Order: sequence, then structure tokens, then C-alpha cells
Amino acid sequence: MNRFQQTASIVNKFVTPVLRLPGLGSVLGRSMMVLRYTGRTSGKSFELPVGYRRDGGDIVVGVAMPDKKSWWRNFTGEGGPVTMVTDGTTRTGHAISRRDDKGQVLVRIAVDTDS
Repeated sequence: MNRFQQTASIVNKFVTPVLRLPGLGSVLGRSMMVLRYTGRTSGKSFELPVGYRRDGGDIVVGVAMPDKKSWWRNFTGEGGPVTMVTDGTTRTGHAISRRDDKGQVLVRIAVDTDS
């Protein structure tokens, strides 16, 4: 784990619980959520705060500095299942990450209609 990842891990441990606080979570929940997923190779459960935007029925997460992060690689190819928590509401979906020709990475989440 590089220095950037170590720092991000520490920050994430503080931000994630804040997103669950009544009031404050609803304000931040308009643009941030907690993303939960299982590592493709490790099988471990992870959760991290991410910024997002809505695009129709989908949720889109932009990955800043993708070469310094590895979480989004769990969703390459066919992608994988995720759980999203925003303002106390839990939803599930299927995430697929794509890198464009400029090197930017977006993770598009198709939200399950029954969640």
C-alpha cells in the first residue's frame, strides 16, 4: 500500500461514519455515499465514501487519480455487485468500471429496481 492509499484509508475511516449521521448525512448524501463491495480476488468486504452523481436511473462515480487507487478494478469487465448507503437508505446494484481514451475512470452503477 503506497502513502496515498494509507492516507486515503485513514480519511475514509473518519468520513464513512459521518455519512451515517442524521442531518449531516442527508446534506452530504446529495453528492456522497458509502459504497460497499467484496474484493474480486481477496473475497474481503470493503466500504469507502465516494462522490457520485445521478445519470437517469444509474449512479456514476468518477474515480479521481485512478492509477493511485485499486478499488475500481473490482468492477472491470463484467463488473460486480455493490451496496450503496446514502442518507440511511441502502440500495443494491451492479457496477461496471470503464477507462476512457483520456485515462479517466467512471464506475457506472445500475441500481436494482427492487432495492
